[in-house]
Amino acid sequence: MDSPPVVTVRFNKFLPYWAVFRTDLRQTLRGWAYRLWVLTTVVAAAGFLLYRVGLHREAGLVQSAAAQCGDLFRLLVVGSLALVVVLAVSAVGAERGSAADAVLSRGISRHQYFLAKWHARLAAVVLTFAALAAGVLASGYFLFKTDAETDLTLGGAAAAVAAVAAVLAVIVSWGVTVGALANGTVLGITVFWLVLYGAGFLLSLLPEPWPSPGRELARLTFVLRGQFRDGFLPNLVAGSAGLCAAAAAVGLVGFSRRDV
Repeated sequence: MDSPPVVTVRFNKFLPYWAVFRTDLRQTLRGWAYRLWVLTTVVAAAGFLLYRVGLHREAGLVQSAAAQCGDLFRLLVVGSLALVVVLAVSAVGAERGSAADAVLSRGISRHQYFLAKWHARLAAVVLTFAALAAGVLASGYFLFKTDAETDLTLGGAAAAVAAVAAVLAVIVSWGVTVGALANGTVLGITVFWLVLYGAGFLLSLLPEPWPSPGRELARLTFVLRGQFRDGFLPNLVAGSAGLCAAAAAVGLVGFSRRDV
């Protein structure tokens, strides 16, 4: 008599990570903070462009597409920072109860839970900003183009979007880490705001060639024109990647030792 076949069940160790990643990404896209961020960005960008286009046509002034898009870029970054901080810090900090249920029931490890939350918020913020920035640059290109000429270059636009996205990735990474280590979401947001403003203030006091938020935002106009150093974008992306990795390491170690 033949023995019955042995059925082996293979468990994908990345399945818990993928489940948390998809759930958090879906919840983020449906959350009020994310929708408010997108709505305010679209409304502010549309109002800014309509005002500048109306001023351009009424006064008959020739306006630079790179200068207009650079001003709008600064407006979007500064205006988006508050909601981006909320989205980042609340990734883990706002879900202490569900984290305890997931981790203590051994459905997912602490490392997988943190990484899934971090990657979901990182993807939501960076990809959304890239899409919004692409729409803004495309609108500025066509609205401020005169006589089939414009000073807004494709390479400069891509470099500007990549540079700001890299900085936002660092902010999101450290925001998720602070939220995972703080005892509450409000406390985490407060601490992270103090750190951001303190770091920005100290950097603004340093002379060249140290980076400063104000100086770097002012240089976006030249970046959009394609006027930047050859190693500008690789160095910025490499530095941002290093800071993101440092944030992930601190978050993984700290979250694995905390009570959930």
